This record gives sequence, C-alpha cells and structure tokens, in this order.
Amino acid sequence: MRNTDFVVTLFEGKSNPNNLTVAVVMGLNALRQGHTATIILMVEAVELGRPGATKGIDIGAPFAEVSGQLEEFLELGGQVCICNACMLHNGFSAKDMDSRFELINAPDVVTLLMNAKGSLQIT
Repeated sequence: MRNTDFVVTLFEGKSNPNNLTVAVVMGLNALRQGHTATIILMVEAVELGRPGATKGIDIGAPFAEVSGQLEEFLELGGQVCICNACMLHNGFSAKDMDSRFELINAPDVVTLLMNAKGSLQIT
C-alpha cells in the first residue's frame, strides 16, 4: 500500500451503482489532474473487488460504464484497496479478489486517510 493524495472510501456495492460510479469518476479525475489516488472498498463494497464485478454497471449519460473507467483508473496508476476484515465478514477470501487490488486492515485505512490531502467518503 502506498499513500496517495486523494482517497475515496466506498461502503456500498452493486446495490448502489450511483455511488460506485461517483467513486470511480472522482478517483479517475484526481489522477487526470496529476494527483495520486486510492479507492478503498469497505463494508458491502468489497463485493466489487472480485474480478469483473463492475462489468455492465452503467447508470447512463453523462457517465460512462464503470468497468472501463476503473480500468483507466488502474492504468493511470490508481490504487484499489480492499478492507480485509470487511472481505472476510462478507464471506469472501483473498483468492476471490482481483489480484491487482491490495488487502488492507484498519490501521492502513487510517494511515491512508490521515496522509491524504483530500478524501471523499461515499456511504
């Protein structure tokens, strides 16, 4: 895990595609502005850590489909972290998660947030 300028924490999963879309859009825009960025998947959002989990999530114009934006986020150096305790609590294991994403714990979340220049909590 590396500290970044901007941190988005997302708490809801597929049940709220609007929040997911906003999380990825804001993270991507931070990168496009020259900042470093992290998206943290917590609580129910950990389900989005599975490979292909965002495929087909599209809330419509003016927003693009989430999966493509997430790929661009990663290509531009964005970091996606998954709360390990939340993952286990929701019945997933590390082998269920996208290998490009990093498992973190509560102290890591605090470190990321305290070292960020800005953050956005989406609940």
